Amino acid sequence: MRPSPPLFAMLVLAAARPWCEPHPDAAGGLDIVEEAPPSGYPPTFLRFTHHSYAQMVRVLKQTAARCTHIAKTYSIGRSFDGRELLVIEFSSLPGQHELMEPEVKLIGNIHGNEVAGREMLIYLAQYLCSEYLLGSARIQRLLNTTRIHLLPSMNPDGYEVAAAEGAGYNGWTSGRQNAQSLDLNRNFPDLTSEYYRLASARSTRSGHIAIPQHYWWGKVAPETKAVMKWMRTIPFVLSASLHGGDLVVSYPFDFSKHPEEEKMFSPTPDETMFKLLAKAYADVHPMMMDRSENRCGGNFLKRGSIINGADWYSFTGGMSDFNYLHSNCFEITVELGCVKFPPEEALYTIWQHNKEPLLNFVEMVHRGIKGVVMDKFGKPVKNARILVKGIRHDITTAPDGDYWRLLPPGSHIVVAQAPGYSKVIKKVTIPARMKRAGRVDFILQPLRIGPRTFLLGPRRSGPRGAGPHREPEEPSQDPLGARRQPAADGSKPWWWSYFTSLGQHQPRWLLKY
Repeated sequence: MRPSPPLFAMLVLAAARPWCEPHPDAAGGLDIVEEAPPSGYPPTFLRFTHHSYAQMVRVLKQTAARCTHIAKTYSIGRSFDGRELLVIEFSSLPGQHELMEPEVKLIGNIHGNEVAGREMLIYLAQYLCSEYLLGSARIQRLLNTTRIHLLPSMNPDGYEVAAAEGAGYNGWTSGRQNAQSLDLNRNFPDLTSEYYRLASARSTRSGHIAIPQHYWWGKVAPETKAVMKWMRTIPFVLSASLHGGDLVVSYPFDFSKHPEEEKMFSPTPDETMFKLLAKAYADVHPMMMDRSENRCGGNFLKRGSIINGADWYSFTGGMSDFNYLHSNCFEITVELGCVKFPPEEALYTIWQHNKEPLLNFVEMVHRGIKGVVMDKFGKPVKNARILVKGIRHDITTAPDGDYWRLLPPGSHIVVAQAPGYSKVIKKVTIPARMKRAGRVDFILQPLRIGPRTFLLGPRRSGPRGAGPHREPEEPSQDPLGARRQPAADGSKPWWWSYFTSLGQHQPRWLLKY
C-alpha cells in the first residue's frame, strides 16, 4: 500500500535543530524565510518535491546558513535569461582550496527537462549538512577530506519551460535547450577530434588540449562559458553530470573515433579507471542492477549498466569529453531513469536509489595517488606534468604544486617533469582494496649546463634541442673565461654544486678553477 502523499514526500531524520525549507507553493522572492515544519513531524526533514528556481535558491542558501562552518554558496555566472548559476560547496574550509584535498563537482539539469538530477543534488546538499551535524562518521570524514561542489541546475531557463508543461511530461524536447535554443551538452569545444589527430602521432601524449580559436566564432552559451571558467578556477579531479531518459552510466569518449560510425567503442587512455568510476555508481544502484525484464533501460543490464558513450551513440561537443581533454577532471554521465520529469510522488524512491551511488562515487576521488611536486628548496612547481607509463594521458599540478592522479589498482611507473628541471621517475603499487590515495611526492632538480656544452661553445645550427618539445636554452651572457674566475667574495662558482653532486665520478680536474 502506497503511503499518503505528504508522508511519502518526506524523509524524517532525527535532529536537535530546526530545519526550515520553503513550501512548494512559496512565491518568487529570494529572501530566506524561516518556516516551521508541518505539524506532527520532527524538526529535521527533507521535503521531496519539485523546486522552482526561487525555491531552489532559498533551500541552498538556508542549507549553507545552517552549516556555515562546512558550507557556502557562490555563483559561477548567469544563464542567458539572467538567472544565477548557483553552487553550494562543502568542505572543512569552505571557499578555499586546501593542499592535497581533492575537488569534486556534481552537475544536474544540463538539459532543462531532465529534472531528477536537479532534485537529487538539492536533497544531497541538505543530507550532507544534516548528517554532518548529526555526527555521521562517514559524512564527517568525507567533508573533512574532500571539497564537494554541487551545481543543481546548469540550465535554469530550460527548467522553467519544462516545469510549465508539468511533471510526468516526457516529450523529450520542451525545455531541453537553453533560452538561446542551444543544447548545452553539444556546446563545448570538440577536442575529441583533435585528440584523435594527435593520437595518430604516436610520440604525442594527450591532455590539456587547447580550445581552438574557431570555437569562439560560433554560438557559445553563457552557461557553457561559466562552466569552462569554473573549471579553470578550481582544480577538479572528479565529476558527474546527472541526466534523465534512460538508466545507465556512460563514460568518455562520447565521440566516435570514426565520425561516420554512430556507434563505435572509443575508449580513452584511462578506460580501466573510467570503468571503475562508472561501476562505483551502477553497482550500488538497485534499479541498475535489477534483472527484471520490465526494467527501464534493460538493454544495458548485460553490460553491468555501464557503457562507453560512443558505443551507445556518438556526438560532439559533450561536457565529459571536454573535462577529460582540457583539464585534469574525469567526468561520467549518469542517466537516472527513463522519465525525464518524474511525478512528485516518485522523487523519494529516486532519492533512495541514488543516495548511496552518489556518495560511493564521490568517495572514488580518493583512489590512486596524490602528492606535491616541489623544487629542491621546497617551492611548489605548478603545471608540472605527471605521466604514467602505458597511459598516454597526463595531468598537471595545481598552483600549490599538489596533484591527484586517479589510477586503478596495480603497479605503475609514474614520472614528474617540468621545463627547466630533470624528470623524476618512481614506481608505485596500488593495492586492490586501497581506498585512500597513496602519497607520492616529487622533488625536481634544476637542469644544469654540462661541461661539454660550455667548453665546446654554441652549435652553429642554433640552440641545442630547439624543437616543438624542447625548451630553448637561455643564451650565455658571460664569456667562458669570466665564468672560470673565482668569485671576489670567495664563494663557489656557479657550476660548483653540479660537479660536487656527482659524487665519486666528479671530474676533479675542473674543480681547481
